[in-house]
Amino acid sequence: MSHLPELRYPSVAEIVSSASALAAHRPDLCVLREVGASRAGRPLHLLSVGHARHAVLVVAGAHANEPTGGSTLLSLAERVLHRRELRRDTSWHFLLCADPDGASLHATPAPRTLLDYHLGFFRPAGPEQPEWSPSVLPPDRLPPETRALTRVIDEVRPYLQVTLHGTDLGGSWVQLTKDIPGLAEPFAKSAAELRIPVETAASDAAGWPASGPGVHVMPAPGSDAAYPSMPDDARHSTWYHAHRYGGLTAVVEVPMWASDLVDDPAPHPAPAAAMRRLADRLVADAGQVEAVLERALPRLRGPDGPLLRASKWALALVPGLAADWSQPLPVDTTMAYVGSVDAFGRRIPLRAASMLLRVLREAGDREAPCLERLVAEWSDAFAERFRARWVPLENQVEHQARTVMAAARHARDGAV
Repeated sequence: MSHLPELRYPSVAEIVSSASALAAHRPDLCVLREVGASRAGRPLHLLSVGHARHAVLVVAGAHANEPTGGSTLLSLAERVLHRRELRRDTSWHFLLCADPDGASLHATPAPRTLLDYHLGFFRPAGPEQPEWSPSVLPPDRLPPETRALTRVIDEVRPYLQVTLHGTDLGGSWVQLTKDIPGLAEPFAKSAAELRIPVETAASDAAGWPASGPGVHVMPAPGSDAAYPSMPDDARHSTWYHAHRYGGLTAVVEVPMWASDLVDDPAPHPAPAAAMRRLADRLVADAGQVEAVLERALPRLRGPDGPLLRASKWALALVPGLAADWSQPLPVDTTMAYVGSVDAFGRRIPLRAASMLLRVLREAGDREAPCLERLVAEWSDAFAERFRARWVPLENQVEHQARTVMAAARHARDGAV
């Protein structure tokens, strides 16, 4: 945890510059163009490589706090450009950053520790997230980033959309809107070679069927959600937009820090009691942040900015989520699942506190030191509980890129 990562995450401007250089190098194969603009007027860029009708769309930067995808996207673009077999019957399209406004607010290019990561943390409220907004907003209120993404899907009609995500601490897993037979084996092999644990029971995919360890297939629309209180349902996200063209979406998650505690398939000896403890801790931790917010709020002038909106959004999730975790559990609940929920329950109040801390520091508010203590204590406790170890950035990128290429190959075989 103490050493400086070998590489750092590139900014959106650096990603665009690299993509521009690729397009200039091979204008016969590459086109870089603007496909929309953010709410703040920042351009959204699409790099297209190859001319084949069958298409793969790769999306980076959908969540500002998950920075690996930008590096992976550039690595994939270079591989496609230099390996003719990858583009023989497939064109590749790369949305360089789905949320450049969010990226401008998340400020941890080379975090040394989880505390560094959280001191620069930003993740927008759900209605402001490009992929998630359709699940919580009516169609006439979707942000321009979402509309740009769906226009790109309508244009290229991908047989596979891959969206590059990540987690701060944990393991790697894949979420699929439809199964890709054959993907689980190369995914597991890559993770093992690169010493990245496979998250076998990610809370993000609670209740979903698995086609292999860490490869989760989303339930069909109409099935019950594992956490009914959560306002955003993946089945209404942009991930499903590719289905209208016979395609599917793969969400490839990689960790910045790894924990070998997230892949334990053993049954938990007392899952109900453990989940109640986690729910109680979630409520108590969020209550500490809410108390700071309540004291400081009268002194904060003007409309809520994106950091404060996001902090409030995260805190508002807590009561319902705690109630969800108190419901009866399947008899085969694993150690890995309870561990994943433990991490989820630590993230929500920690993220809310981190974003509120940035607001209070900017305002020079006297409550800032209280949050500084909480963010430091919770970051350290999170890392210690899960025995966090940094995954070298080149390994994060290599695993994500390998998984994307395997998904493209196996989904193409299934689509023929």
